[in-house]
Amino acid sequence: MSTNDHLTHTDSVTFDLRNGVAWIGFNRPQSRNAMTWEMYDALEKHCDQLAADDSVHAVVLHGVGGEAFVAGTDISQFSGFSKPEDAIGYERRIDRVVGKLETFPKPTLALIEGACVGGGAALALVCDFRYATPTMKFGVPIAKTLGNTLSINNVSRMIDMLGVARTKEALMMARLFSADEALAAGLVNQQFDADSIYAEVATLAEAFAKRAPLTLQASKALIGRALEQRRLSADAGDDWVTTCYMSRDFAAAVEKFVNKTPFEWSGH
Repeated sequence: MSTNDHLTHTDSVTFDLRNGVAWIGFNRPQSRNAMTWEMYDALEKHCDQLAADDSVHAVVLHGVGGEAFVAGTDISQFSGFSKPEDAIGYERRIDRVVGKLETFPKPTLALIEGACVGGGAALALVCDFRYATPTMKFGVPIAKTLGNTLSINNVSRMIDMLGVARTKEALMMARLFSADEALAAGLVNQQFDADSIYAEVATLAEAFAKRAPLTLQASKALIGRALEQRRLSADAGDDWVTTCYMSRDFAAAVEKFVNKTPFEWSGH
C-alpha cells in the first residue's frame, strides 16, 4: 500500500487511499453500522498497517449509508456472555482497539452522520478531530438499552471530552446530544451539511500533508501523555463491569433485543 487511489475493502469495513488520506468506512448500513468483532479486528489491523505507511498523512473514519457513524456494538454478540471473563474480555478488547486508535501517530478525523452511540461514541471520542452533519446524535444510552457499563478508561475519555456534568447526563440520563449541542460543548470541531461534508473533510485531512510531521507526532504524543497521567489501571473498574454484565437485567435486555421480548428492569 504505497500509492494513492489504492482500494481494498472487506464486506463490513471499506478502505480507500486518496491523496495521502486513508478513508476507513464502517459498512453495515442495514444495522446502522453496528460493530461486529470482525469489524473491530479490521480497524485494529488498519491502524497497525497505516501507522508505518509513509504515504498516509491522515485517516478519516466514517459510516457508510448516511444514517449512522456507528450505532454501538452489535448486541446479538452478547447472547453468549455467561461468565465474568466474557464481560471483562470484551471491555479489554474495546479498550485495546480504542487505545490503538487513540495513540495512532497521525491525525485522525471522524466524519459523523446520524447515530454515533455506544462503541461508535468511544471511537469518535479518541479521534483527533470530529466533524458532523446536523443529523448527528451522540451518546451512550446504555441506561435505557442494555444495563451494562463502559470500562473505566472509556468513562475517563468521556470526562476528558465532555466534562463531569455532561458525562453524567450521557451515562446516567441516557441523553443523546445533538450536533448543535456537541458543537457548543467543543466535542465537534465543525458542522457541515450532508452534501458537502465529505469534500470539506477531505480538504481538511489532505492539508496535513503540508504540515511538519514531527510537530504533528510530538503534539499528539505529548497531549496523550498528559491525559494518560489521569487514567487509572484497566482493572480498576472490573467489579462494576462484572456486576452489570452478569446481571439478570443485562441478560434480559440482550434477549429483548435479539428476540423482541418485553422486560422490566429489576436492579439485579
